Amino acid sequence: MIRTIVWGENIHEHLNETVGRIYPDGMHTTIAEALRRDEAIAASTATLQEPEHGLPAHRLDETDVLIWWGHRDHGAVSDEVVEQIARRVYEGMGLIVLHSGHFCKPFKRLMGTPCALRWREAGERERIWTVNPGHPIASGIPDNFVLENEEMYGEFFSVPEPLETVFISWFAGGEVFRSGLTWRRGAGNIFYFRPGHETYPTFHDATVQKVIRNAVHWACNPQPAPIQCHEAPNVPVDSAPEPISERGPKLHQAGEAGYR
Repeated sequence: MIRTIVWGENIHEHLNETVGRIYPDGMHTTIAEALRRDEAIAASTATLQEPEHGLPAHRLDETDVLIWWGHRDHGAVSDEVVEQIARRVYEGMGLIVLHSGHFCKPFKRLMGTPCALRWREAGERERIWTVNPGHPIASGIPDNFVLENEEMYGEFFSVPEPLETVFISWFAGGEVFRSGLTWRRGAGNIFYFRPGHETYPTFHDATVQKVIRNAVHWACNPQPAPIQCHEAPNVPVDSAPEPISERGPKLHQAGEAGYR
C-alpha cells in the first residue's frame, strides 16, 4: 500500500459559503476519498489546525507520499515542520503540490526560488493539454480536457527548470501555463499540478482525480532511504579505499565534525 497523507489548510471551507457548499467536509477529504478508490493507496488526512499540523516526525517517517493544498495562511506553517518535510523528501517521500500550494513553505524550500506567477480569478475555461502522453502521470488521461471554471495562472512561473513537463494549460483569456511539472530532490519525487481553485468543484472532476491518483503512484519511491542522506562524515585516513598518507596542513582533527 502507498501510505499517503492529504494535507489541507482547511480555512476557506469554514470562512467562505461557496467553498463550504462545494467541499462540506474539506477539500482534503474530497481528495482522500478519490484516492481511496485505488486499492493500492491508503489515504489519510491532516490539517493546519492539528498539533504539528498533523505531520509529526513519526507520522512523516511512515508516509510514502504527501499531497499539499494551501492558500490563505502559508506563513502559519511551522518552519520545524517544513524542515521535517524536506528531510523526508530527501530520503524518498514523494510530494505532490496542488494549485495555490505553489507558494507554500515546503515547496519554496525545496525549489529554492520565488515560485511566483500571474493570476486572475474570473471563472475562465481552462483547457489542459497532455504534452507528455507517455509519462506515468498521464496514463489514461486524454490528449486534452476542459475545466469550465478555474482561476487563471499564467507564465512566467518562477520555478527551477523541471525534470519533465506533463501538462500545459490554456485559459479563455489567452494565457498559458506549465501546469504539470516534475522534479527530484534527493531521493524524493515532486509533482506540481495547477488546477484546484477552492470556489470551483475542480477536485470533484474525474480526470483531475485520476491525475492525482497517477501522481501518487509515480511519486512513491519504494527504495529505502539513502544511507547518510543527511550526514557529512569526516572519513579517517585509514578508512580510505586506497592506502594514503596525510600530507600538508589541515583544519580538522581526525573524527572532528565539519562546519555546517
